[in-house]
Amino acid sequence: MARAGTRLQRSARQRAAIRLLGAGLGVAAGLALLGLLWPEPDRSAQEDGPPTAEALAERPNRPITLLLIGSDADRTGSPSNGAAPAGPANSDGLLLVQISPEGPVQVLSLPIEAAVQLPGDARPVALGSLYQRGGPALVASASAELVNLPKGQPERYAVVPRSVLRELVDRLGRVELSPDRSMRYSDKSQKLSIELDGGLQELSGRQVEQLLRFRDEEGGEERRRDRQQLTLETLLRQMGQSQQIRRLPDLVSELRSQADTNLTQGEALSLLSAALIHNDSIRFERLQLKPALRPEIKLRELEAPSLQPRWPQAAL
Repeated sequence: MARAGTRLQRSARQRAAIRLLGAGLGVAAGLALLGLLWPEPDRSAQEDGPPTAEALAERPNRPITLLLIGSDADRTGSPSNGAAPAGPANSDGLLLVQISPEGPVQVLSLPIEAAVQLPGDARPVALGSLYQRGGPALVASASAELVNLPKGQPERYAVVPRSVLRELVDRLGRVELSPDRSMRYSDKSQKLSIELDGGLQELSGRQVEQLLRFRDEEGGEERRRDRQQLTLETLLRQMGQSQQIRRLPDLVSELRSQADTNLTQGEALSLLSAALIHNDSIRFERLQLKPALRPEIKLRELEAPSLQPRWPQAAL
């Protein structure tokens, strides 16, 4: 009798175990079904790249001045600028940028049509023409003298050809900009065709290049500097988005190899980190020029030093 009771107890335990196993399998199947409906987030995608500008790189421990030279050549080292008049590459845009660990980012736009007098030259020449004569070193030296920078500044430079600008914009997935007017221009000698409508829209890399190359008949270079400022602000804002920040180390590595710069990969990411953290407080300034005496005169003299902006400004 005792043995029969033992067998009954064992059977009951087995049935309970089977029910428990069945319930567990049912829960597992249910969880698997939920996994199909609401898949677990891809952790590898979440952990791929820095999630914030602070995590991008360690910020510099002091202010760094960078000279940005926008080249009118399509690629670094191109024998011709692909512009008009044809010839070696010139500077099509010049920016002095000071990036501080605690901000704000300060940008000084240098007019490429500013008249500068080089030692040994009988006549002044345009600031934008210096790149083809002496590369970034001569441009940096003349720019430092114009704004009375301390010795040794600017400490870093980057020459950005047009192809780098186009690829940057396209890799960001186009940028949202608002051209101030419709733009139509064609020049077969430059293989340049500009067709842009005014108003807010998403622009490709090629369209952003057109926006920055377009010259108005009135206020041509001044208007171009307005568009340079707008484009820089927009690019920094878009690069500061979390999904873009994760891609920046690879993007900087690829584009840096296509530019001419003395920035290392680590330095470039460090400056970007500080700039993106403070991209909502960028201070823009411009050197002031005297009015052109006649429209056909391309060179313009600088206003007196007393009328120039103080740059960089003291941090608040």
